[in-house]
Amino acid sequence: MTSLRPRLIPCLQVAEGELLKTRQFKNPVYLGDPINAVKIFNDLDCDELVVVDIRATLARREPDYALIEEFASEAFMPLAYGGGIQSVEQIRRILSIGIEKVVIGAAAVDGDLISAAAATFGSQSIVVAVDVRRTFLGRHEVWTRSGTRNAGIDARTYSLRMEQYGAGELFVQSIDLEGARSGYDLALMKQISAAVRIPVIACGGAGSLEDIRHLMQSSGVAAAAAGTMFVLHGKHKAPLISYPRPHEIASLAGATRGTT
Repeated sequence: MTSLRPRLIPCLQVAEGELLKTRQFKNPVYLGDPINAVKIFNDLDCDELVVVDIRATLARREPDYALIEEFASEAFMPLAYGGGIQSVEQIRRILSIGIEKVVIGAAAVDGDLISAAAATFGSQSIVVAVDVRRTFLGRHEVWTRSGTRNAGIDARTYSLRMEQYGAGELFVQSIDLEGARSGYDLALMKQISAAVRIPVIACGGAGSLEDIRHLMQSSGVAAAAAGTMFVLHGKHKAPLISYPRPHEIASLAGATRGTT
């Protein structure tokens, strides 16, 4: 057990300059201006933030550098960005803007970009997205390209490979539970955090602080991320940016692993 304040990370989905929210990586709903969301998270003293362009890779386009610059200029907290990243030069440009970490998904699969990026910028700047679906037989399989392509590998094996290639963190998300607000996939998170030595950020399924507390106390992950919980409110899922108060976050302290 640890009394350290847990890492609690909002994850914002964006595309074409709009703030969106999906469920199971489908049916994106428009929520407003992502820059305004960042400003609100600043006011709420958010510790760190992840922003992912959910259409860049599917559209085969580069990251939106102008939007990233706006994020970097407005965010008073550490910021990670993902979406459309395919090369070391793109990573260099994003980090030079003032982004602390990049999140790499589809381009991570063969390991070449992860190895090159870790060697160039250091593992601490490189986060690999591990998006996972559970099969009917209970196997956790990795999917890429916004959940449209099966990588053909189980999540534990994939995570170990990414660690070996040089990833500094893993952003592990349950596609099945994304947006469901029914709790995290604890078995998945426990399996991966027990297998690797690098920090695991869990995402997908958070609906309450109690879900996060349960995750922190039972899975061994280093951080909890959530989208729906921080941008939608109530049974009607009205757009509303929220973030727990410091004493609420401190109360979540549990058996976490790893720091950055």
